[in-house]
Amino acid sequence: MPLDMKESNYSSNTIGDLDRAEAKARWNPYLVGIGIGVLSWIAFGVLDEPLGISTALSSASSVCALPVMGSEGVAHNAYWTKNPLKWNGGMLLLIGTFLGSLLSVLVSHTFRLEKVPTTWSQQFGGSTVKRFVSAFLGGVIIMFGARMAGGCTSGHGISGSLQLALSSWTFFLTMFASGIATALILFRKQASASK
Repeated sequence: MPLDMKESNYSSNTIGDLDRAEAKARWNPYLVGIGIGVLSWIAFGVLDEPLGISTALSSASSVCALPVMGSEGVAHNAYWTKNPLKWNGGMLLLIGTFLGSLLSVLVSHTFRLEKVPTTWSQQFGGSTVKRFVSAFLGGVIIMFGARMAGGCTSGHGISGSLQLALSSWTFFLTMFASGIATALILFRKQASASK
């Protein structure tokens, strides 16, 4: 049953119960890691291509651009000419990631709809507009970075690091370091309040 997590509608006990239910439903990270490794072997062995999502997502964005740019504009775009929309391993991974995530929360009974996640509202308030604008800008920045780096978390972090590619290890370590720094900056108030 979907839930809208607004603090005004739920007591701390209800939120605590949901957090405990989610903690019980979490997958073992070691088994998930092994599964991703096996999936990478299959992708290389069967499809002869690495795992990656950002290229597929960027290619799929050409469909969203059609109403704005028209078919001629999309057809003459340099990026989409080089990376046309096609059904390949990346597109299957993109769709499979969404469907697998949905299946996981449905099976674990942890599905809920949130306009503003609890962690965000505790730090930045309950404004839906502020959350949506921040999420959109964050998505733009991360996709720009992934395209500039020539890969994303799955492309560099999983497939490239498995191949011991220097560029992938540089990306992976930079991503973790910047993620930790960003979390420390954004959530420092919450961390200091919990001490």
